Amino acid sequence: MMPTPSNSPSPSNDALWQTLQEALNERADQQSLRHCVVPPVHAVNFASNDYLGLSQHPRLKAASQEAVAQYGTGATASRLVVGTLPLHEALEAAVAQFKGTEAALTFASGYQANVSVLQALVGKEALILADRLCHASLLDGCQLSGARWQRYAHNDMEDLERKLAQARAADTARPIWLLSESVFSMDGDWPHLPTWVALAERYGAYTLLDEAHATGVLGPQGKGLLAHYGIAPQRISVHMGTFSKALGSQGAYIAGPQVLIDTLINQARGFIYTTALAPAVAAANLAALQVLAQEPQHQEALQANVQWVHQQCLVHEGLRTLLPPSLQGPCALLSPIIPLLLGENATALAWSQALAEQGLLLTAIRPPTVPQGQARLRLALSAMHTPSQLQQLVQALQQCCALPPSVTSCAPILPVP
Repeated sequence: MMPTPSNSPSPSNDALWQTLQEALNERADQQSLRHCVVPPVHAVNFASNDYLGLSQHPRLKAASQEAVAQYGTGATASRLVVGTLPLHEALEAAVAQFKGTEAALTFASGYQANVSVLQALVGKEALILADRLCHASLLDGCQLSGARWQRYAHNDMEDLERKLAQARAADTARPIWLLSESVFSMDGDWPHLPTWVALAERYGAYTLLDEAHATGVLGPQGKGLLAHYGIAPQRISVHMGTFSKALGSQGAYIAGPQVLIDTLINQARGFIYTTALAPAVAAANLAALQVLAQEPQHQEALQANVQWVHQQCLVHEGLRTLLPPSLQGPCALLSPIIPLLLGENATALAWSQALAEQGLLLTAIRPPTVPQGQARLRLALSAMHTPSQLQQLVQALQQCCALPPSVTSCAPILPVP
């Protein structure tokens, strides 16, 4: 049946493009327009999540090449059709052993894993309490779940307990979920997990812990912040981590009891309706876990680099004042993420530009990735950085402290999250 003609004018593509362009122009005026830019090949990268340098490890490269030779370039289908390969099963068994859980399931990305698990597990009757600085994937998962959700003050266990107590006083049977990252991607800090876990148990709440930026970095054999604190894996409902940061490859995992994994296989739309990890990726992920267990020198080199740069920031007053309060004193343990809080977008862009002119890639992070007025440089260190590169970085940052505090314009030359 043909549609009945309408007297209303049909929407014009030109009008749509004009509206979109006006929105982009507004972003540009606010110096928050984003670009995809290929970094210069010979620059020293201080913006990457490749914390251990495993993306260049010979064992990962060899494993990928062997997988392509054996299986081809793609998994060719979703996991529930014909996309599951022996590599996927071996990888998931290795993840479960790594995390100390019954089972694990792999996803194409950390974003997909977080959104999928919340959609699959959390019903509309539940309440979600998420740390205020949780990653966008967790917040989008909250929205998709249909549950009521609210945020507690960042790493503030007293505020979290107040909200838990209020929720339990209002409804003793309501499902409650607690969400947190173990290392926060823009601030490099972490919650006091023993308290966080104890509060969940005291108030009968389920937990989802995102270890994306702690996996491979913290804890024995890079098993994460939970392992650093010696907390039994069974005390966390859902473990999440990624292969795309310290493990140098691609994808993510969810780990926990077998019933959790079986439920995700049947209910997680982000798992059901997507193609499986490519063979080369799955093989590289498996090799990365083996390297973590067998080559502790990468983790040790990373922590040494982080400690040295942090100490240099502490002794330079201009840099020390740019660190978040949690990093403005000696720290026995640090994540590889050291933010320099510059405030205004223009200032962060100016520093990024000045560093790039010296061959150093350090990205200006601006809203909405971080709150308004909290633009920053996110320094991400790697085990692969050499002493001379670190010395060059610190000297360049000290020179940036002499830049004018207010800059009206600065063309971005780096990709901006």
